[in-house]
Amino acid sequence: MENRVTVSICGEEYTFVAEEAPSYMQKVGAYVGTKMDEMLTGAKVGRTDAAVLAAANIADELFKEREASEALRRQLKQYIDDAAQAKNEVSELKRELFKLQNRK
Repeated sequence: MENRVTVSICGEEYTFVAEEAPSYMQKVGAYVGTKMDEMLTGAKVGRTDAAVLAAANIADELFKEREASEALRRQLKQYIDDAAQAKNEVSELKRELFKLQNRK
């Protein structure tokens, strides 16, 4: 089900239509508004330039988060592989111990 939410960004009203919860869409709108405000006050640029700079900053954040996420996935995969190898080694050692115990 699609939800409609009106958010205010830099004094302008925008209607977001999405399946996400209204609270989430408000959060997204507030984030974009904050980024726009930062650009408007920090860079002393017009709205169009502020929008482009805000979009570039948000894209930069996205790409960095994706890289960090991918690094965590690789690390997690390595941990899982290491755990599987350790489990196999434990099984092999248990079999060896069983053989040694049964020799007596």
